[in-house]
Amino acid sequence: MNISVILAHPIPGSFNHAIADTVVAEAGRNGHVVSLHDLYREGFNPLLPGAEIPADAALPPVVAAHCEEIEAAGGIVIVHPNWWGQPPAILTGWIDRVMRRCVAYNFVEGDCGEGVPVGLLKARRAVVFNTSDTPEDREHDVFGDPLELIWKNCVFGLCGVCDVHRKTFSVVVTSTQEERERWLAEAKDLVGRCFPRNGP
Repeated sequence: MNISVILAHPIPGSFNHAIADTVVAEAGRNGHVVSLHDLYREGFNPLLPGAEIPADAALPPVVAAHCEEIEAAGGIVIVHPNWWGQPPAILTGWIDRVMRRCVAYNFVEGDCGEGVPVGLLKARRAVVFNTSDTPEDREHDVFGDPLELIWKNCVFGLCGVCDVHRKTFSVVVTSTQEERERWLAEAKDLVGRCFPRNGP
């Protein structure tokens, strides 16, 4: 299976990077073909130009390559910190430019965009790993965990990926080495269960 891993954290060596490395290693051990994109390291431009909005727009080679990869992926893994209840801007821009009409979703014939989109992604399973400095109970009780809605409903659900698993590790800023090692073991286990050797 082809698995696309998208990482969005600006600091090399961050815990997000450790999660992504764990994902790549475990999926690779299970025989999958894994592509890792560190959006900050690659310098991905998150700004969506107006000329790119039409479904038949000519895309820059980098964006076209991302679109082709996400179309072909059997599994998708996203790794990012929780910033203001949302992904970092670079990842939001990646969604804007890559999860586009005729790649990730479309509308039925005769629908000009006012109806319910039809998901096009081939992937039937996605995993999202988040890090946070907010305790879990406060995240749910005060903020309502907006990332759950964003990823499961607004992004993957809309694009046809129905089986979405999400795991948040917190509180990272005060975590110990032992906690981080345990969290990486949990990430490895989740990836192994979602993307086993013989496929999901």
